[in-house]
Amino acid sequence: MKIGVTEVEYVARLAHLAITEEEKTLFIGQLNSILEYVEKLNTLDTNHVIPTAQIASGDAMLQPLRPDEPQRHFSQDLALINGPSTGAGHFKVPKVIER
Repeated sequence: MKIGVTEVEYVARLAHLAITEEEKTLFIGQLNSILEYVEKLNTLDTNHVIPTAQIASGDAMLQPLRPDEPQRHFSQDLALINGPSTGAGHFKVPKVIER
């Protein structure tokens, strides 16, 4: 599968990005390069590779997570003090959903 101008324009429109003709050409080349690499990976023989169900080890000593213990936290009022616009116990943000 090759990526063309139509696909790049479609993705840019979905992401609400304004891109130039030069950027379209650049992105087409980059995306096609990625797809070519994935095609190379698809040619590898993986018949003897055991599928992994998860990337984390079952050994608790190897887990990079901290124990789930209660921690001190900010009160809602204290957290809202730093917000540029707050009200009714929450941060106010600009509307981002179009109708």
